[in-house]
Amino acid sequence: MSFSFRPAVRALCLGALLSACVTSTNAREERAVSDSPWLEPSPVLAQQIDEQAQRLPWTHGVDRVEIIAWFARVGEPAYPRLLDLATDPSPDIAGSALAALGATGDKRLVKPLHDLAWPSPLEPMIELERARTLTRLGDWSEIAVLIRGLRSEDGLTRLLCIQALADATGDKLGYDPRANELDREAAAKQWDAWLARRRGEGILAKTQ
Repeated sequence: MSFSFRPAVRALCLGALLSACVTSTNAREERAVSDSPWLEPSPVLAQQIDEQAQRLPWTHGVDRVEIIAWFARVGEPAYPRLLDLATDPSPDIAGSALAALGATGDKRLVKPLHDLAWPSPLEPMIELERARTLTRLGDWSEIAVLIRGLRSEDGLTRLLCIQALADATGDKLGYDPRANELDREAAAKQWDAWLARRRGEGILAKTQ
């Protein structure tokens, strides 16, 4: 079955693609004594994080993209809230949180993401966004999800999947998300073969 991003989250996903070079504000924060492994926000920043999280469900389009970019710029002090939101019952909210986490580029987030209590079965859009986030953070264990996404009926989903694959591997294997179905399928089979050759290799050892 083909899956796709819902219209309400399309803008946020495109925005996440553009935010790979965000600058973290971590250097301006001081680490407080806490059990948290993450940098603690100042009281002012903690209030801002809370306010932005409360705004998130009521934003759309450009406003949603701006909040995602803001969280990515804040970086580490916002990780606990974003990790909590990543399993929100609303796919719209969860997808936004994952997009922000992926945009940070912080590879330390890989294990906490795997350790989250993900619902089962996972909503298809969240499965895709989680795979894209992990791949952007250097973990290819769910890259097969992105390859399946190349066969989506939704053009934006195909674009996001091939962009994530290209960013990770440096190659598109001839896949064009705008091509006709026959050409897309031929290129998708190239990706199937690419994955088959690499199962069991290093960082692809856990792919399903």
